[in-house]
Amino acid sequence: MVKVLVVDDSALMRRRIGEILSSAGFEVETAADGAQALERLSDFNPDVVTLDVTMPGMDGLACLKRIMVEHPKPVVMVSALTADGAEVTLEALRLGAVEAVRKPTGIGAIAGIAGELVDTVRAAAGSRPRRVQGLRERLRRARERIAGADFLADTSLPEPRHESDGADDPGEGLVLIGVSTGGPRTLEDILPLLPADFPWPVVVVQHMPASFTGPLARRLDAISAVTVVEAATATALRPGMVCIARGGADLQIVRRGGRLTAQPVPADERRNWHPNVDRLVESALRAVAPSRLIGVLLTGMGSDGAVSMTELRRQGGRTIAEAEGSAVVFGMPQELIRCGGADMVLPSDRVAQQVTRWVRG
Repeated sequence: MVKVLVVDDSALMRRRIGEILSSAGFEVETAADGAQALERLSDFNPDVVTLDVTMPGMDGLACLKRIMVEHPKPVVMVSALTADGAEVTLEALRLGAVEAVRKPTGIGAIAGIAGELVDTVRAAAGSRPRRVQGLRERLRRARERIAGADFLADTSLPEPRHESDGADDPGEGLVLIGVSTGGPRTLEDILPLLPADFPWPVVVVQHMPASFTGPLARRLDAISAVTVVEAATATALRPGMVCIARGGADLQIVRRGGRLTAQPVPADERRNWHPNVDRLVESALRAVAPSRLIGVLLTGMGSDGAVSMTELRRQGGRTIAEAEGSAVVFGMPQELIRCGGADMVLPSDRVAQQVTRWVRG
């Protein structure tokens, strides 16, 4: 039986979350604050921790840091979907939390997140937590590469192909990235390693609420040489741009005045995940020659993106599935591999180099 430690300073919230998880078959214990949670880790040894972001004394972030250093466990943050809550939650995901679920505004409203909570905890139980150690050093190396003169010309990559007219332009194309659980941390393994002169636009679908995707784009832009923006409105795509789909809606690729544009559209409720990877890839296949598309499917539970990226490969595009060893949750990339839709299976920290090689080669 999967064991879950529920950490929340509200006794009523602890009880209700505990009841929901117990009724789903989990063994549950509770803690009232961060210090108590750390004490319970050794004797209860939970498989998953649900952790309130805002608590008196040792708050959720401070507790998470201790957990990931001293007793690495899959942690699910319980967070208010506000601007401040989004920033703190993204920091928690960067520090190693697997996923976040929204904190209801009242005890009665918690029934509305019961299904999401159970599914997230179940997925977290099979995930691979990442230690905090090494994170600052990894970001420091990425920033040094961005600032260094060699960042624009990675000598490990082949020289661009020269056409007969002498042009180096690899032509119009798109890189499409789909990611879910564990995504913010995994995107930090990829986007900061793309060179500033990356020749194609990159479009990212991250399953995430609307209040999170703007702060996520700003955080990634601050550590990347490419420009990272949120597609809150129709956004003309250009080389060296990474466009992140706004949460709570879907994103499609269309042509406006002959230019490729990322167009937000209302979420298709017939599909299970939003923003939806399959819908993005299907639209790209209608707007761009398949041979000019690269699909990358990263960590996440479920199967979103597997069918469309398999079709992309069948039509002549190229695809990468994240390797099990680096995926926080192997569900989405595993499904792409199972469908026969992956040209390559790579750990997340090798994706940027391979995509750059393909685009420049």
